[in-house]
Amino acid sequence: MFVEQEVQQAGLADTFGRFLSQSLTISSMELRKLYRDPTEVFSRAVQPTLWLVVFGKVFSNVRGIPTGNIPYLDFMTPGILAQSVLFSAIFYGIAVIWERDMGVVHKLLVSPAYRGALVLGKAVSAGFRGIVQTVIIYLIALLMGIGIQWNPVSIVGVLFGVMLGSAIFSTFSLIMACIVKTRERFMGIGQVLTMPLFFASNAIYPISIMPDWLKMIAQINPLTYLVDALRGMMLTGGQSLHGLPVDFAIMGIGLLLLLTIAARFYPTLVR
Repeated sequence: MFVEQEVQQAGLADTFGRFLSQSLTISSMELRKLYRDPTEVFSRAVQPTLWLVVFGKVFSNVRGIPTGNIPYLDFMTPGILAQSVLFSAIFYGIAVIWERDMGVVHKLLVSPAYRGALVLGKAVSAGFRGIVQTVIIYLIALLMGIGIQWNPVSIVGVLFGVMLGSAIFSTFSLIMACIVKTRERFMGIGQVLTMPLFFASNAIYPISIMPDWLKMIAQINPLTYLVDALRGMMLTGGQSLHGLPVDFAIMGIGLLLLLTIAARFYPTLVR
């Protein structure tokens, strides 16, 4: 009996090891694309710079936005980081459709790799791309004198939150790619989804000033919990309204759900 249990445990450990190894392999393949095209890093820096330098500076003079004791520019900085994560990850599905057209997806699906590992590997690589966005925002915040917490614990927490958020939105993007199957349709749907997700969150204004119907949408919007977690960890004097454990728990559950759905949908991309 004990021997059988040990064999089962060894089998589970071996399966988990292969799953993790396959996920990391897919992730490294995706990250090589970023290494070969570093111009993407600079292009990703344009949008958050404009939002903070132009929009943030202008709306800092608007006194009607209740941000507590935090200056408005500081208040919106975690929101712009979350926005950068959303905008870069939500169009991840276009690359998946391109891989399908190039025959890459067919080769991956006939390999012995777990379907979940293929999906998780892409989610992890999206998380590392989100780290690039984080570095850009931190540099801009340093130049603009924004009140950032520079202690290592806060920075590590922000990086983990960004990776988790990037994984959520890139996995959601993969599911959408599997459904629409063409780049033209995906571009339309992606643009329709990004702005509502952004504005129906607490990224640039607090939930307290929203109308009741928008508050309900914000409460089920994953971007809201990403912004809330980043605001609590990133800013000097910042607080998470829901609490960091709640924010990360909701995002973690959401990611597991999306990974499960994506693993089922991924093979349908080639049909």
